Amino acid sequence: MCDATGLGVTVYSRANAVYSDTTVARLAEACPNLIGFKDGVGDIEMMTRIHTRLGDRLTYVGGLPTAEMFALPYLEMGVTTYSSAMYNFVPEFALRFYRAVRARDHATVRRYLDEFVLPYCDLRNRRAGYAVSIVKAGMRVIGRPAGPVRAPLIDLDRDEAKQLAALIEQIPKEAKAA
Repeated sequence: MCDATGLGVTVYSRANAVYSDTTVARLAEACPNLIGFKDGVGDIEMMTRIHTRLGDRLTYVGGLPTAEMFALPYLEMGVTTYSSAMYNFVPEFALRFYRAVRARDHATVRRYLDEFVLPYCDLRNRRAGYAVSIVKAGMRVIGRPAGPVRAPLIDLDRDEAKQLAALIEQIPKEAKAA
């Protein structure tokens, strides 16, 4: 892939493409345009190994479902950014959360976790595949429907969608204003 482009490439370690530190190091050595490593696995030991072995050679991105859950510990490891599905339906909250993480404002991060992220994850964890379904439901809640999920995934049921709408509505006021 790296040979096919002059663009910078980021490898995304997840599901059935999980990379070890030695593999990432070999790829980085062989591919000068390999510029990033995105973690979608959540193996803290492996992330520590990769970051220790490669240091500033790569940019590290958190790519776990509901990355906000891992944002502070990953920041301490050198993972300075993450992809957040929440930006799709609560962008102001997601931005405030990210700013609090980067400022290492632990009190605000914990409050946002407690008031929104943890209840959101409780709803997301009700069924396998809801990491996608809940984002699409959030889009519907804010009036930007993105269609149903594809089989074998299933959408949130009506009660769960109402719970998500109530959760979005109660986001702390200062977190709604970017």
